[in-house]
Amino acid sequence: MRVVLIVLVLAGLLPLSSAQVQAQGVSRPGLEDRIDVATPTRALAADLFGHKGPLALQRQEDAVPGWAVSGPSGALGFIASTWEVTRSVGYSGRPLDVLVAVDTAGRIAGARLMRHAEPILTLGLSDADIARFVGGFAGVDLTAPEGAGQGPDMPDIISRATVSTGVIRDSILRTARTLAIARGVLPGGGIDRVSYAPRNWSALMAEGAIINRTVTMTEASKALAGARVPVPEGDAPFIDLYAALIDPPTIGRNILGQQQYTRAVGALGPGETALFVASRGLYSHRGTAWRRDGVFDRLAVVQGEARIALVKSGYARVDDLAIDGAPGFRERSIFHLPGEGFDPAQPFTVELTASRATETDEVSFVTDLGYALPAAYITEPPAEPAPLWQSRWQEKRLQVASVMVMMGALTLILLVQEWIVRRKRLWLGLRLGYLTLTLVWLGWMLNGQLSVVQVVAFVQSLLSGFRWETFLIEPVIFTLWSGVALGLLFWGRGVFCGWLCPFGALQELSNLAARRLGVPQVAVPHALHERLWIIKYTLFVAILALSFYSMDLALRLAEAEPFKTAISMRMMRAWPFVAFVLALLLAGLFIERFYCRYLCPLGAALAIPAKLKIFDWLHRRPQCGRECRLCETKCTVGAIDPLGRINPNECVLCLRCQVVMTDPATCPVLKRRQRKPA
Repeated sequence: MRVVLIVLVLAGLLPLSSAQVQAQGVSRPGLEDRIDVATPTRALAADLFGHKGPLALQRQEDAVPGWAVSGPSGALGFIASTWEVTRSVGYSGRPLDVLVAVDTAGRIAGARLMRHAEPILTLGLSDADIARFVGGFAGVDLTAPEGAGQGPDMPDIISRATVSTGVIRDSILRTARTLAIARGVLPGGGIDRVSYAPRNWSALMAEGAIINRTVTMTEASKALAGARVPVPEGDAPFIDLYAALIDPPTIGRNILGQQQYTRAVGALGPGETALFVASRGLYSHRGTAWRRDGVFDRLAVVQGEARIALVKSGYARVDDLAIDGAPGFRERSIFHLPGEGFDPAQPFTVELTASRATETDEVSFVTDLGYALPAAYITEPPAEPAPLWQSRWQEKRLQVASVMVMMGALTLILLVQEWIVRRKRLWLGLRLGYLTLTLVWLGWMLNGQLSVVQVVAFVQSLLSGFRWETFLIEPVIFTLWSGVALGLLFWGRGVFCGWLCPFGALQELSNLAARRLGVPQVAVPHALHERLWIIKYTLFVAILALSFYSMDLALRLAEAEPFKTAISMRMMRAWPFVAFVLALLLAGLFIERFYCRYLCPLGAALAIPAKLKIFDWLHRRPQCGRECRLCETKCTVGAIDPLGRINPNECVLCLRCQVVMTDPATCPVLKRRQRKPA
């Protein structure tokens, strides 16, 4: 388990595009719970709603916090922060905050990106590009039957920044929908106050719209033992208590009748709910204390941590019921429940406290009625916006299948490597063909280039909120990282570095062309070769450590990777970046995989768990390093030391050494064996 955890932490199944962060906010993980929520100004609110003239902003602190916006002619709508409402976190692992405005018609009036730390700007995007994308949500209809996010009014995801803009999209839609439902702009989660169907008492009882609890005289006698006036025992009810929320017409109109129901709900204040309570038996649910102090001390409503007292100002006595089959009640009452601090769509408890005096004090017991409004009386919200990752996987299914086929073919090559390396031409054809496919199809066509940025961002996401949904937005990268993570466990870093890295393939193929053209190769002395390894490991540690101080600075340092320029952007970038790539490729013409050997921080990150690999199918002979050092000279990345040992931290699994040691025409040991009989 420990091995798997280390590999996954270092490998990270992260579909991030490798790019620089534009940091606007916190610079360290761990501060996210204390950051300031973006607050709209009047000018910003006017811009979001397209309003000219004075307006008012009022902060609303409730289950879905936000701001109410109104003008001289009335309410304009509401504004909420994606960070405050949904705790939106970007791929950088840092808070993502967008102010979203929803009008009273159920449409997104506008949106403004206030804080982000997404690695997208170095892909050629500017703040204006992002602002246009976020502003494009204006006009999105949240009431669409198929769910917001499916219609033609949605802005297109920005290419080359699919993941980051996808996270922004989902945060805006989730926040807008949550805000609209909470403010009553959209139906959903609230009481259905429109639908009506005839019901009798037994039908409402059967579906849970009316609940009851009976306490017998015997139960009360035991609970009130010691009372000055004892309760006689028996099966008759001490109190038979009934309760129901009567706001839904199917419940209220059937119980009270049309005229009495209209008076009851018409007297409700904004957001208030009506609770019907009736009882029969010896004990009264109302008592008499309320006539003196205005509080019904025998009844209370409890929901979560809130305890709601029932008071005289919200009370109405009911003399007769219109419904068929109701018991003969002694008392019938309606109580108003407040709009704030009580959610009628959530379960609650009606508590009845019964007490009697003793010689010195009093004795009491509490009876609970747990009530939950049946789902049939709660309005269904519009369909939730479909997660972007679902449509992305549907769109990219063929590309994902091709990556899986490539990884399956690589697995087969590594499983039957002993058979392949004995056939030099076959090995060379497979090697060159696979590298060409990796460079052209996986790299330039599918943009399947992994990056050290993803490793760093994975660590940050573990500290600030890990969400699989956002990682699934880029199917090709997710699939590739999944295969690489397993490859690290089975064979080490060479699965990726030697076969699935497009830039690594570019270096090897360009060096092969250089050799064919007679470009001389530079043999780096082993002592110097080992010391140059320090550069890539130091670079990786520096990037990772710097990310805990500033992700922006860390990803600026991560520009040491040429992957974005050479693969993601196909050299269509500013000249300094292109010059850097050309310099690395030029060095690689003389020293094969120069960048991989000495500078690649991603290779360093993957090399750390390389020693944890399960299989080791690269063979060595006892004579290797003592009698023969041919494989050492043939190894293109210098992964074989003078003693003939293969360093798993540097090996890219090219299998060249296996070809050499199994070729009777090349391996000196096999040549000597062939000469002995003669």
